[in-house]
Amino acid sequence: MRLDKFLCDMQLGTRSQIRESVRKGLVSVNGVPVKSPDHKVDEKRDSVTYMGEALTYQCFYYYMLHKPAGVVTATRDRREPTVMGLMSDARGKDLFPVGRLDKDTEGLLLVTNDGELAHRLLAPRKHVEKMYYVECTGVLTADGIASLESGVDIGDEERTLPAKVRLVSQTENAYVMELAITEGRFHQVKRMVQTVGGSVTYLKRLSMGTLTLDAGLPKGSYRPLTEKELLDLRSCAD
Repeated sequence: MRLDKFLCDMQLGTRSQIRESVRKGLVSVNGVPVKSPDHKVDEKRDSVTYMGEALTYQCFYYYMLHKPAGVVTATRDRREPTVMGLMSDARGKDLFPVGRLDKDTEGLLLVTNDGELAHRLLAPRKHVEKMYYVECTGVLTADGIASLESGVDIGDEERTLPAKVRLVSQTENAYVMELAITEGRFHQVKRMVQTVGGSVTYLKRLSMGTLTLDAGLPKGSYRPLTEKELLDLRSCAD
């Protein structure tokens, strides 16, 4: 790998800024100053320092974002604030959200630039489970739970795959449940609730596969995944 590409991937400046820094002797490889931007480095073995700081090469980045309501799940939008706008200072090139949450939906969102992992997590054949906390109007009957757990007709060509339902609480005209699904169709949870005579008033994603929303992460904030979180997430997508 060219030295300037290595440094660009580490987001240490623009290509022209990095080339200038190299020519000034601010970069060393294996303890030796290198002034040629096209010098070849082995990103896995060579020791690279920039202004005395040792660099560990990282190509892929993985973040947990606690999405608030009011922002759209997109990398850019001309009219609406986006989830990526909340992460303008995050390291990593070409970051994107894995899957989508509706504008009024809160909760866990995985953000990365690892396209292969994202594809595996979203592939229907993988059946990676997404858990939601759902507040609804209406009454959820035993028959309604059975319908959701066997798959319902939401107007698409095929019925939804079987879901898992845990009724948390219920009053005369409202209820709270946790709903786990393995698909990601358009407005799927809201449409599923409608089939059993209810209407969603609040929706929050709690988990995706093995990755669970950090209870201490404020809305609108993000953090890198821990090594264990990433290993577990990769395992569930294999």
